[in-house]
Amino acid sequence: MLSYLHRPAIGKRVYKTCLSAFVVAVVYHYVLGGRNPCFACIGAVYGMGSCFKEGFQHGFNRFVGTLLGGLLVIPFYWLCLNAPRAIPWIPVEIYMAIGLLCVMALNLAFGAASAIQPGAVVYFVVMYTQPQEHYVSYTIARIIDTGVGAMVSLAFAALFRSTVDRTNGISIREAFHNWAHQADGHVAKHSLKEKE
Repeated sequence: MLSYLHRPAIGKRVYKTCLSAFVVAVVYHYVLGGRNPCFACIGAVYGMGSCFKEGFQHGFNRFVGTLLGGLLVIPFYWLCLNAPRAIPWIPVEIYMAIGLLCVMALNLAFGAASAIQPGAVVYFVVMYTQPQEHYVSYTIARIIDTGVGAMVSLAFAALFRSTVDRTNGISIREAFHNWAHQADGHVAKHSLKEKE
């Protein structure tokens, strides 16, 4: 069994990712008074790619998904709390499923199919782990944390450039256009035919 294992190729990307998550955790603990760095560290991992453009794409997808999932979980959480009193014959899980459908549809509408998973993660984390007293503030904090983590990793990627980045340079505009182009590739073919 152990013969299938091989020595991992640990390069600069691994070190930059660990450094980025470390900096985020230290800042959240010491500067921000012990604030939970979980989503920021996850954003830091997503925001580090083999080159700046790849990190931007993955980090931005993570942020977009967290933003859209977070914005949609707030009204659906409220609906799950309050609708059973008004309409007791509809199970709460129906509202949860409709909310998830909205998260997925909104990500697809933005052409961000690969942002569906992070959107669903924040949706379910808030829906099933947060008490009603804190779900709005928690959701907003997780959206911000994800963006902070991704930005820290992108800053490290810009400071400690990969070979590709040293050769081609770094352009946020080009990285965003690349993300938009990748998003266009996720539009279903039947949707494109309907527009014609």
